[in-house]
Amino acid sequence: MAKIGPTSFKYILHAKFTADSLIDKPDVIGAVFGQTEGLLGEELDLREAQKNGKIGRINVESSSAGGKTNGEITIPTSLGMAETALIGAAIETIDRIGPSKATVSVDKIEDVRISKREYIMNRAQKLLEEAMKTSEVDTTELLQKLYEEVRQKEFVEYGSEKLPAGPDLEDSEEIIVVEGRADVMNMLKHGFSNVIGMNGTNIPKTVIDLSRKKIVTLFVDGDRGGDMIINSFIQQGHVDFIAKAPSGTEVEELSKKEINQALRAKVPIEEYDPSLKRESAAPKKQAQSTPVEVPQEIKEKVTPLVNDIIGTRGAFLVNNKFEILGRIPYKGVEDAILNLENIYMLVLDGLVTDEIAKAAEESEITYVIGSRVLASSSSVKLLSYDDIGYKYR
Repeated sequence: MAKIGPTSFKYILHAKFTADSLIDKPDVIGAVFGQTEGLLGEELDLREAQKNGKIGRINVESSSAGGKTNGEITIPTSLGMAETALIGAAIETIDRIGPSKATVSVDKIEDVRISKREYIMNRAQKLLEEAMKTSEVDTTELLQKLYEEVRQKEFVEYGSEKLPAGPDLEDSEEIIVVEGRADVMNMLKHGFSNVIGMNGTNIPKTVIDLSRKKIVTLFVDGDRGGDMIINSFIQQGHVDFIAKAPSGTEVEELSKKEINQALRAKVPIEEYDPSLKRESAAPKKQAQSTPVEVPQEIKEKVTPLVNDIIGTRGAFLVNNKFEILGRIPYKGVEDAILNLENIYMLVLDGLVTDEIAKAAEESEITYVIGSRVLASSSSVKLLSYDDIGYKYR
């Protein structure tokens, strides 16, 4: 059996069970494997997933009283949130454990990475208190270093050049390319995790290769150096949008509000330089072929929503009165809308993918609007910003 190390866990699934008679832990393990077999296909079969190191050791804690047995099942996984949720739903179908009737219900799915960050902050606070007790220190300087250390935990080194990047770079269809490490740190500080730095004015091969697979926003300083990087990037890689810091400022200096304003003001490369009209290299799929008639009311009501969502890596849930029901992260759109009702429209800061389109169909959503449409649907109207006449500004 392949082993899964604790550092590779992403989630831990916690489930509670009740059985009508006295049972042992092996009965519970047997029920988990036996009664879920074949439910989710070979890829998510628990035996196969454990052999392949995708789930860890299944732990069972139980106690008996009054002729009944109650307990908890925990399953660590290195799978994504959606796959872990499917496994949770599968084990809830268990209706017998050993010789007795039983019920199983998922209590929660714990994000281990959040727990680690909480531990880091709590431990850092204790270390700071100890340091302040033993010596006279500059509190402001210590706090600044503390914040920087915590932010750096989010860093990954990407590619052969070990470029500074955010943890969601690989999984994101759209990425933000900035100039250097300090820019990446500031972007991470303000919640932008689909970012990578070039570490200078030369365009690394890793970034050039990424630009041919992703939708790229090049975000540069508001100076002559930023203009030079734009010109160099255009000659070597593929860029879809250009965003610039305010004149005379650098990306590493910007507040969250200023970053959002700069990203909302990004312009398509064809608008920045009309001589570069081309199809973006990032989307490999064709958008839906059937033109969509867009009522004028939709265009008028949706344009302000698009303006507000751009640059946030989020999505608005909207009802049929064009009221915002809530905002969710783009990364969790599919899971969220499958568990909600009465959604009329989804407005995305990102691509309309096949996965999002399928989830929207199941949730009976009428409109899905994103930066580009890379999917098709028989029941959902999939629109791009261009379809509603949105002008980048």
